[in-house]
Amino acid sequence: MNKYEELMSRKNEIMLKSVGIDFDKYETGVLSFEYEKLMEDVGYSLEEIREIQKEVGVGNTPLLELKRITELARKVSKTGKAARIFIKDESSNPSGSFKDRRASVSVYDAMKRGYKGVAAATSGNYGAAVASQANIRGLNCIIANECYDSRKVGQPEIIEKGRKCEGYGSEVVRLTVGPELFYTYLKILEDTGYYNASLYSSYGIAGVETLGYEIAEQCRERLGKEPKAVVVTHAGGGNVTGTARGLIKAKAMNVKVIGSSVDLSGLHMASDIAFNKKSFTTGHTGFGIPFMTNPDRSDVPRSAARPLRYMDRYVTISQGEVFWMTELLAQLEGLERGPAGNTSLAAAFAISQEYDNDEIIVIQETEYTGAGKHSIAQLNFAKENGIEILIGDPKNQVPGKNIVLPSHPSVVSVTDVDMEHLRKSYLKNALKLAEENRVKEIDVEFLSEETKISINEIREILKENKIIVE
Repeated sequence: MNKYEELMSRKNEIMLKSVGIDFDKYETGVLSFEYEKLMEDVGYSLEEIREIQKEVGVGNTPLLELKRITELARKVSKTGKAARIFIKDESSNPSGSFKDRRASVSVYDAMKRGYKGVAAATSGNYGAAVASQANIRGLNCIIANECYDSRKVGQPEIIEKGRKCEGYGSEVVRLTVGPELFYTYLKILEDTGYYNASLYSSYGIAGVETLGYEIAEQCRERLGKEPKAVVVTHAGGGNVTGTARGLIKAKAMNVKVIGSSVDLSGLHMASDIAFNKKSFTTGHTGFGIPFMTNPDRSDVPRSAARPLRYMDRYVTISQGEVFWMTELLAQLEGLERGPAGNTSLAAAFAISQEYDNDEIIVIQETEYTGAGKHSIAQLNFAKENGIEILIGDPKNQVPGKNIVLPSHPSVVSVTDVDMEHLRKSYLKNALKLAEENRVKEIDVEFLSEETKISINEIREILKENKIIVE
């Protein structure tokens, strides 16, 4: 057994020590685990988490109405109508993104349990949040950052995020794309004994619940009603999951949760060649779809991010449309914000036109921007890597070949992803783990909850796949 295999064989042992969660105790059937029990065992109520966040300046962010963007949406709408568009301005959190909500709970928990430091594997925004919170709580911080291709060339956006992590005083371990990220991260956790402030732990997801709760609360207080829909940029699933759970805790049961990702179909995220052919480092289909159909591919045995449980609709938008919306937000509303939140904003611009004028759509986050995260830096980098920049219909985009900026606001549109297909893909991945093609009754219930497919239909699918229910 080589060093890599030997370390990976001890993954669960290292994770138990570094997160303090015994994931084995939640395992119930062959495929199922007690998800709600995992979330309950966070041990902090929503009210307690709000207090934890309040004392470090996290949360209570403003809800801003985008009046001029709404006006433009109505101008180009085929019906002349569009919902009022609001954004939750998460850039006002200490490190400049909603990720502070995730980091605040994990870092607080690490401090409470007596860890000397925290670590995280991330492309950047979350790393900055962990580093910021670690400073506030007096802990050390190491960030493992996958940022280069094999030529040691990195996206301006990732380099900018890494610089921000270092600005907070954290140690940044910069890595090339590939399997060494997880190996290196495990080694860091084992060597240091630091707390694993994972993006996908129950602590991180619980921290995002306050965001969904605040949206419902602010809309009721200020507008006298709940939003018709909340549009969420979707990558690993924690954003969707935490926001949706917060809305549920606020009893906002009729709010539609819409996930949105940049369409990067055809580009493999672990490919050295494709790594710098994309102009978005998060919030794209390269994360969005794999994490939706196989959530437990993360750095913890059971991811608390379960997007299929909560997402009502999933749409994609092109790179060019997001760059266009970034400029529009700055020039029409005077708000210069980073790319991730503008993914859901670009989608909401199109989706708002499906609703009446008196309805409300909320984009649930913005993030800070910086020199490397700016559209110009990203577009210049794209050109350097042979990507053609065009103006026209964004639907003509070919990821890795060109970026098409909209020629007119009326050509901005979303593409709906077939949720039924994603659910079937999830089941296909899950059923590979069925030992000797057998599952238990509790697995049937679990799969139904995971996919929002009825128990009877799950039974039919199992039968089709020759899976026996014991």
